[in-house]
Amino acid sequence: MTLYDWLVFIHIFSAIAGLGPGFAMSFLTRGARTMTELKHAYRLRHRLHLFVMIGGSLLLVTGVWMGALQPSLFQQGWYVTSLALFLVALAFGPFVLKPRSKPIKALLNEHTGEDIPSEYFTLSRKVFFFEHIINILFLIIIVLMILKPF
Repeated sequence: MTLYDWLVFIHIFSAIAGLGPGFAMSFLTRGARTMTELKHAYRLRHRLHLFVMIGGSLLLVTGVWMGALQPSLFQQGWYVTSLALFLVALAFGPFVLKPRSKPIKALLNEHTGEDIPSEYFTLSRKVFFFEHIINILFLIIIVLMILKPF
């Protein structure tokens, strides 16, 4: 196998290991009926987020490295579009999700009792809305990588 073949292998493996858990994260908390269950779901989300971060980082590094080995990729619309969408999705984390997640974390840390406060549902809807947008961006990227339409 060539270096490029290894990069493709790592790239695909990283997509499975990193994006797979990312698609599941926003659905993980839906079944929670008590604060204990909700806090547990958020602990699981935190653990899954590590896979997302590592897989996402490897996706970016291997994708750009493949482009460096085959510069003609930078002339392919599907590659440039995928890279741009990936960077947009990446920017959502610190600029969109993190500020909207802080009040949820505070609520989970401060709330006593087993009832889930209605404020949580209002806050989480906003976060999950943007997580779904990110998931759609990743689905578009996957389609572009498979079909290479332009």
